[in-house]
Amino acid sequence: MDLQLAGKTVFVSGSGQGLGRAIGEAFAAEGAKVAFHYNSSGAGAEEAVAGIKAAGGQAVAVGADIRDDAAVQKAVDTAESELGPIDVLVNNSAVTGTGKFVDTTPEEWARQADVTIMGTLRMTQAVVKKMIANGGGSIVSLMGDSGRVGESGLLVTATTRSTTVGLTKSLAKELARHQIRANAVSIALVRTDNFDQHVGSKEDERMKKILSMYPLRRLGKPDDVTPTILLLASPLSSWTTGQVLSVNGGYSMQS
Repeated sequence: MDLQLAGKTVFVSGSGQGLGRAIGEAFAAEGAKVAFHYNSSGAGAEEAVAGIKAAGGQAVAVGADIRDDAAVQKAVDTAESELGPIDVLVNNSAVTGTGKFVDTTPEEWARQADVTIMGTLRMTQAVVKKMIANGGGSIVSLMGDSGRVGESGLLVTATTRSTTVGLTKSLAKELARHQIRANAVSIALVRTDNFDQHVGSKEDERMKKILSMYPLRRLGKPDDVTPTILLLASPLSSWTTGQVLSVNGGYSMQS
């Protein structure tokens, strides 16, 4: 199926590694021009860009701390000057943390909120202003299922991630007049680079317990998530906005 993404300019935040990088590469495989945003993972972003250019595609790596207004604006301006008007924004940047809520500190809350909430707002506003001037676009924001259904040990992360729902639905209502759509993809655990050292291998007792909560008895892979993101960003989804779609192996289910 042709997703009609060829030639589109896509900005993916937090795409120097892991799922974000996989998302950017998936768009590039569809013929899109991709801006790989990074903060500390510049080497990964540059590597992704080099691979895309070697295959004949167009891409650029743009660095920015999304807690910094000027840095965000510069990254967005650079992406447009290098690749053309931004058609799609994928909000992927976030800071997460595990632990009992009673043991966390306000400094830890602020670190997560500054990136996951304020940073996403900052990035979205910078791109939306461009989209309005350019006649429309599509926004796809990622979130963890913890923000949709709650999860023990992830209270602060769940709180910050839950704001994605309100952001998405409000953007959809406010920006429809500008032909800008907004949707979200809610995911469970996805196995990416360095996953085992953070969570454990398949043989660990902890991992066996985690897998037992998934009806499909496996964690996700980037390739399980990217097709939904691509479809929501595509013109083929032109009548879909304000929706939160879960891609989670059945970890949680919506009615």
